Amino acid sequence: MARIIIIGGHGHIARHLTTLLVEQGDRVTSVIRNPDHAETVTGLGAEALVADVEQLGTDEIAALVAEHDAVVWSAGAGGGNPARTYAVDRDAAIRTVDATVSAGVERFIMVSYFGASTEHGIDPENSFFAYAESKAQADEHLRASRLEWTVLGPSGLTHDEPSGTIDVDASEATQVSRANVAAVIRGALAEPLTIRRTIRFNDGDTPISEALRSV
Repeated sequence: MARIIIIGGHGHIARHLTTLLVEQGDRVTSVIRNPDHAETVTGLGAEALVADVEQLGTDEIAALVAEHDAVVWSAGAGGGNPARTYAVDRDAAIRTVDATVSAGVERFIMVSYFGASTEHGIDPENSFFAYAESKAQADEHLRASRLEWTVLGPSGLTHDEPSGTIDVDASEATQVSRANVAAVIRGALAEPLTIRRTIRFNDGDTPISEALRSV
């Protein structure tokens, strides 16, 4: 039984992941900002932990993640406000990486996006620029850490039913179901070959466990 803490626990991917982890006997701590969401995550079998990582310092986040076996970052500002995007998707994510190191937790899964890169090429005038910059910097900070990290880059997210199959070899993003993303996170947590790997993926034809071993 592993102890997994999910930052951004009320999101669609996080809720799918919670169900998968609880079903296999893991203990899940679901970090949520809105106390009104506690009933939803506890109904899935998680322990709800109300905390706003946007407002917390590194030491405070370290206290949240301590005594867990892995941290999953699945939080995000949701776009629309560049200042808040930088505050959550970059700054809070970076503090959480540092906090995980400080707390002595080794494993960290970052949910990023397919095109995330320091060379993303997004025009600064584009409304997507703040998100692209934030994710690139947070991902690079994680990669530079001593953690056993995995950066996951799903493509365009859908609400389709899970197929259990993905494509990790595609050069361009298409789409992937949120339920498949959750299954990839679960698979990455269990597969040591994904440690210190960046995995970009679409829906595809390869079973998730096989695809993760191939990276």
